[in-house]
Amino acid sequence: MKTATRLVHAGRNPAAQQGMVNPPVYHASTVLFESLDALERAAANPFEGVYYGRNGTPVQFAFEDAVAEMEGAFGAVTTCSGLAAITAALMSEAEQGAHFLVTDNVYGPTRKLCDGLLKRLGVTTEYFDPTISAEALEARITDATRMLFVEAPGSLTFEISDIPALADAAHRHDATVMADNTWATPLYFNAFEHGVDISIHAATKYLVGHADAMLGVINCNETHYMNVRKTAAGMGYCAGPDDIYLGLRGLRTLGQRLPTHQANAIALADWLAEQPEVARVIHPARADHPQHALFARDFTGSSGLFSIVLEPVARDRLAAMLDHLELFGMGFSWGGYESLILSVDPNRSRTATRWEHDGPTLRIHAGLEAVDDLIDDLAAGLKRLRA
Repeated sequence: MKTATRLVHAGRNPAAQQGMVNPPVYHASTVLFESLDALERAAANPFEGVYYGRNGTPVQFAFEDAVAEMEGAFGAVTTCSGLAAITAALMSEAEQGAHFLVTDNVYGPTRKLCDGLLKRLGVTTEYFDPTISAEALEARITDATRMLFVEAPGSLTFEISDIPALADAAHRHDATVMADNTWATPLYFNAFEHGVDISIHAATKYLVGHADAMLGVINCNETHYMNVRKTAAGMGYCAGPDDIYLGLRGLRTLGQRLPTHQANAIALADWLAEQPEVARVIHPARADHPQHALFARDFTGSSGLFSIVLEPVARDRLAAMLDHLELFGMGFSWGGYESLILSVDPNRSRTATRWEHDGPTLRIHAGLEAVDDLIDDLAAGLKRLRA
């Protein structure tokens, strides 16, 4: 079936819900068992079926089944946020003396986790240039290397790594390959078809799609699924049932929303590239992106998030542009229906590479508004910057 059809029907079982189209929201902690035998059977297999509220409810299982089906995973694990999903995935491979290889353009909180908690637990993290060759990456692998972490594409600066080649190199040394696939979603990048073992999503963003819930999900192959699930459960991670419901509801319309985010972002990127105040547009779907060939090979589409670099400008002029935008809000996260813009400094979270640009870098999320209105808002902002 086509993607749009699968999104509507994945994880649904109305017959098990008295014919209801959507599964009900279960607010649950205690689960009662009819007999000692039933209790002991459940305790022996706490991750099969309903056992305790923290381990999952029918609405959570429906969400996990749907997300796993969309990416071709063996199974999915739900967490209370995207960062919790990253933490559970990394902790599933963490042990004293382990060596992790992590792309240098990684999401900032992922780096803080590696340099903080994981370091205290005895894990060494080595960061690498996201455009590294497979041969150069393999030279960094040691007997202690347990995990390779990539982003598709990288946070803030959107480099595209050669994930299949890097994954092959890691697998030759029995290292687990993880990818943060939040930007492309399972619709536009199938991580498992490109060598990834564990695909992580901040469902807060495009899967929920409405900026009103915190949610994470980890798609796993069969080898890693139970280890990740037990790690997440052992850390006490569980998402609220209402947030899970919003994630499942958002998933149903992802196939309709994401193409609009994509079209609006490309239109904005193309328009911004023609403005004299803009030094560079960084969008993997544009032919002028340094790794556009890799993007065209591995991805089937792009989302609404990209960056631009302005020509050098004083901070007060940048503030004049940003402070009075009417449609672009300034705030963290992205993936909702609303457009956002954020001034960022990539060098704050890099150690293996440098972001060599003198002007301000702005990350833009194109929402679902009419693109002509978004262009008018940015045009007015650039006019204020010039003034």
